Amino acid sequence: MPLFIKDDTTADLVAQLAKERGTTKQAAVKQAVQAELTRMARTVPLRDRFAALRASHPLPPRTGQAADKAFFDELSGGL
Repeated sequence: MPLFIKDDTTADLVAQLAKERGTTKQAAVKQAVQAELTRMARTVPLRDRFAALRASHPLPPRTGQAADKAFFDELSGGL
């Protein structure tokens, strides 16, 4: 199935990539799309990155103290 690029800027970018790689426009598009798909497949979802971060840096245990206005006022010198 043919792919028609109707946007001049996109066509220019494809031509530039093909020229720099010393290949055809078709090959440049194929390589660029494959590289992006590979990059996306390697991307770790944000949820998984946060889970790994929390596992490697767990929160300290609860102290049982209330962190209310009086607590913060005492930390800042009783302002």
